[in-house]
Amino acid sequence: MKRLNNEFFRFVIVGGLNTANYYIFYVTFYNLLDWHYLPSHLLGFLISMLISFFLNVYFTYKVKPTLSKFLLFPFTQVVNISVSSLLIYIFVDLLNWNGNIAPLAAVIFTVPITFFITSKILKR
Repeated sequence: MKRLNNEFFRFVIVGGLNTANYYIFYVTFYNLLDWHYLPSHLLGFLISMLISFFLNVYFTYKVKPTLSKFLLFPFTQVVNISVSSLLIYIFVDLLNWNGNIAPLAAVIFTVPITFFITSKILKR
């Protein structure tokens, strides 16, 4: 149980760093390049996912990165990107939230789900 708590704590740290990476890219595309929020979200997500893979294998789970893990890692994010994209759409288009705030609110719902799925794939 202690190992799980340590992994989850490290996952939260990596998640915080990853959220910051994502948000920097998102805001750059959305505000500075004046892109629509969904392409900004998707591209920011893809870039931060690459960074997340390496942070998770080396820091969170302390496992050896392999090609198969690298290729499977995006599947850990399918639920994450699906749920976060749906929530951002609901927040922005249906609830009229600010496009800069919506991605931060969505992450609250996706962190526990993503931890469970990521641990299953990276620790195989």
